[in-house]
Amino acid sequence: MSSEHQSTRSVENEQSLLPPKPSNLNLLGDSNAFPGGSLPRSKSLKRPQLQAKATTAVSRADINTQSYTDGSRETYVNSTKSTPEGKSSRFPSPPGHLRSRDGSEGDDTASTRSYAPTLEASGDVESLLGEILGAGQQSPAWKLISSHAEHGDPFDDFPHDDDEPTADFNREFDELGELNAEEDNEEELLQLWRSKRKHFLILSAAGKPIYNRHGDDNLISGYIGVIQTIISFYESAKDNLKGFTAGGSRFVIMSGGPLYLVAISKLGESDAQLRVQLDALYMQILSTLTFPNLSQLFSNRPSTDLRRPLQGTEPLLSGLADTFTRGSPPTLLSALECLQIRKSTRQVINITMLKAKCDSLLYGLVVAGGRLVSVVRPRTHSLHPSDLQLIFNMLFEAGSVKAGGGENWIPMCLPGFNKNGYLYMYVSFLDANNPVTQYVARGRDETGKEDQIAIILISANKESFYDLRKMRDALVDELEKNGAMAAIKSSVLHGRPTVTDIIPGTVLRHFIYKSRGNLQYVMPSYEPHFTTLLARRRLLSLYHTLHASVHAKMAHLKVQHCAGRESTSLGWMTPVFELYCVAGPNASRNALSQSANKVIQWIRKEEERVFIIGGAVRITVF
Repeated sequence: MSSEHQSTRSVENEQSLLPPKPSNLNLLGDSNAFPGGSLPRSKSLKRPQLQAKATTAVSRADINTQSYTDGSRETYVNSTKSTPEGKSSRFPSPPGHLRSRDGSEGDDTASTRSYAPTLEASGDVESLLGEILGAGQQSPAWKLISSHAEHGDPFDDFPHDDDEPTADFNREFDELGELNAEEDNEEELLQLWRSKRKHFLILSAAGKPIYNRHGDDNLISGYIGVIQTIISFYESAKDNLKGFTAGGSRFVIMSGGPLYLVAISKLGESDAQLRVQLDALYMQILSTLTFPNLSQLFSNRPSTDLRRPLQGTEPLLSGLADTFTRGSPPTLLSALECLQIRKSTRQVINITMLKAKCDSLLYGLVVAGGRLVSVVRPRTHSLHPSDLQLIFNMLFEAGSVKAGGGENWIPMCLPGFNKNGYLYMYVSFLDANNPVTQYVARGRDETGKEDQIAIILISANKESFYDLRKMRDALVDELEKNGAMAAIKSSVLHGRPTVTDIIPGTVLRHFIYKSRGNLQYVMPSYEPHFTTLLARRRLLSLYHTLHASVHAKMAHLKVQHCAGRESTSLGWMTPVFELYCVAGPNASRNALSQSANKVIQWIRKEEERVFIIGGAVRITVF
């Protein structure tokens, strides 16, 4: 009896702890009490701001996934928007469905492959244009504002963290000056040195400075010592240092025999791209010394000062370094650009060169406006693009050869051909305005590579100068008689066609197309959108980003589409070609993909004009 009484008291105590029963439960079932099924809330109270985002999409929102080159992924949700009746939906339509229901040529979901009937299905299934947007994805509101905004060319503005006057990219190539006698301007010069966006340093394994693009070796000796210490630390641990990031700059280090080459860049280039540039600088040193001579110097004396053997080559190294800083499509693509002329004209030039060749000729080149016109080579050897880049840098960028007048005789090592010995190069410049006369040396600001024609004859015989000069005279005379020289002159003076000349009405502002089989590329003129040095650098930076994306080791995409506030761009890679194109910020993906395919169609139609097909003319090796 007592136990039952205790249990009854415990139940009563628990009930007493519960809150009182509401007296208005009947209102929950009354739909008229609160319209819309909502409870009354004071108008003065504001809805609290949530700190977290929902992880599940309940509404009709579009969920997209961004894949990065390191294998990571990020999911984001677009704003909810219903699809108007009669408009195409965002989901991909079948590849053969080129027209949308509203009668347009295609909608934004159409893939690049939908407009490329020349590609085989088995070889390019991965080249479907997915919606891969960068971090600068535009909202509909921003697109609306941008479409009505009146502003200048965004490519004429370059972001930079520094507030110093030298942050202007147009002053990137200005010389720093020298220390005065009192050495009281050292801090000022160091500040100018740090403001540069790109540096190249070359030093020996013993830490001896050999070359740097900006400033005196004594001025930056402290920085060189720090870099040498870092490299030595990793070497002592038997771990080669390839690169690191510090202070917003990317440091990339390459070992070339007894040398260390260092690139310091704030321009956003990938390690692989910077390493290609360092390799080109290393090849420039080998073209002067050859690999056996370089190795022998340091094997006998590791602390050798290489500045004396390389004396006089600083303009070549600086010319090459400045080309990389401005942006170099040949270096980025490892390809050559050819002068656009008729196939029949190119054949006439080839035949003329074969008739005029002498017995000691190894390679014969005709170069106009910095672009290759024709080449004669041995049957079993071809010129590597890196070797031709060294030649073009010496002749058209550095300016040291042109200062010598009309003709030059230059011993030079071509590392791609043979890094152990020298070849001998006869160079003759012609004036495009009067090709019969030889080029007269002028100031560097008065003429550029765009209006020059050069005859380059290479031999393994160092005594063949007069034979090659005789061949040059016969070649120029014959080209004048058969009209080929006039065709070359006309093409040089007209320059590259604009992108609208190639594709009328296109949304594209510029493009670069590389033929992977021929190792050659073609691009239109930079005008009218990229006339300034700054605009061209920004354009090349965008090409570097696209190139790094499609060539990344972990990349599974063959097409990369990027949309930002300043531009819309596309990178497309197949086993046959690489295409990189840039349009305005308001260009749709549909218009961009259509223009890209029109570029491909134009290339296929003009292939024998823009490229040297099937390699160069073949001759017997003597």
